[in-house]
Amino acid sequence: MNRDALPDLADAELVGRVAQKAAQAASLLRSVAADYAPTVFANSLGAEDMVLTDLIWREDITIEIFSLDTGRLPAETYDLMAAAEKHYKRKLSVLFPQHAAVEAFVLNQGINGFYASVEARKACCHVRKVEPLRRALANKKAWVTGLRSAQAATRDGLEVIAFDAGNGLHKISPLASWTEAEVWVYIRINNVPYNRLHDQCYPSIGCAPCTRAIQPGEDVRAGRWWWETPESKECGLHVVDGRLQRIKNPGALE
Repeated sequence: MNRDALPDLADAELVGRVAQKAAQAASLLRSVAADYAPTVFANSLGAEDMVLTDLIWREDITIEIFSLDTGRLPAETYDLMAAAEKHYKRKLSVLFPQHAAVEAFVLNQGINGFYASVEARKACCHVRKVEPLRRALANKKAWVTGLRSAQAATRDGLEVIAFDAGNGLHKISPLASWTEAEVWVYIRINNVPYNRLHDQCYPSIGCAPCTRAIQPGEDVRAGRWWWETPESKECGLHVVDGRLQRIKNPGALE
C-alpha cells in the first residue's frame, strides 16, 4: 500500500471493526484446525497472508504454514521470510518446484518464455506453483488462503468456506470480506512483519519478473502479469476448469 494512503488508526470505528473481524478469523481458524486436521496454510507472504500468519502463530493454532519458493521471487520476499521467522521464533516450511520440470520449461520456452503468451505464462506457473502446491496439499483435509473478494475481478463473490474440487479438500479464506484498509490496520496495530515492496506501491507481489509497482488509481492487481487482461490474472492455484472456486460447502462449519 502507498504510505500516503495508509488508513488512519485514529478511526475508532475502523479499528474496532478490524478487531472484531480478527477475532472472527481466529475463531474460524481454530475450528478448522480442530475439525479438519490436518489443515495447512499456503502463505504467499503478501500482506493478507502475513495477517493470517500472525493470527496462527500468535494464537498458537495448530495449522502448518508453508510457502512456495518459485526460484524467481524478489529479494524482499526472502528478507520477509527471514524477518518473520525471527519475529515469531518459528520456522517456515518452504517447498520448491521439481527441478526437472523447471529445466524442461526453460529449455522449451526460454528463461523468460512466460512473456510470450498467456498459455506459456500459465505453464510456468503450473511448474513453479501449482505442482508444488498439490504436493503440499496431499492427504490434507483443508487449506487456508489469504484471498480477498475485492482483490480482483477473478475473485469477486469469493466464499469464506468452499470445497476445492480440484484438490479434493476444503478451502478456507478467512479474509474474504476484508478490505485493503482493514488488512493494513491489523498489520500496523499488531506490528506484523511485511514485504517492504508494499511501501513502493506493490500491493500484490508474486515472482519478480511478473510483478511491478502500480500507479495511483490502478487496480491492486494491475501490477501482476500487467501485459494480460484482468480476466486471465490467476496463476492456477485457485482455479478449477478455468474458474475460481466459489462454491460454498453448505455443511462446513455452520
